[in-house]
Amino acid sequence: MSADENFFERVYQVAARIPYGRVTTYGAIAEVLGAKGSARMVGWAMNASHGREDVPAHRVVNRVGLLSGKHHFGGTNLMQQLLESEGVRVEGNKVAEFDRLLWKPEL
Repeated sequence: MSADENFFERVYQVAARIPYGRVTTYGAIAEVLGAKGSARMVGWAMNASHGREDVPAHRVVNRVGLLSGKHHFGGTNLMQQLLESEGVRVEGNKVAEFDRLLWKPEL
C-alpha cells in the first residue's frame, strides 16, 4: 500500500464517523490526521471514495460550508440531495446553519 493509499484509508476512517445530518471540512479531517495544510489531499481522497458506501463523502464540505466537491457526484445535485435527505438545508450551494452542523473530528 502506497503512502497516498494509506492516507486515503485514514481519511475514510474519519469520514465514516461523521454523524448523520452533520458535516465536516476537508481541513478538519486533515488536521485531525496530523496533516494540517493537506485539505486538498483529503478532497482527492473523497473523490476517490465514490462507490464506497462506508464513506459519506457528501458530508465533507469546504471551510465555509460550500459544496465544493459536488462536481464529483456525476454533475448532478446528488451531493445536495443526499445532505437534504439527512435534514441538512442547502442554500446557494452552501450548508445553511453551517456553524451549528459542523462536526469536528477527534482521534
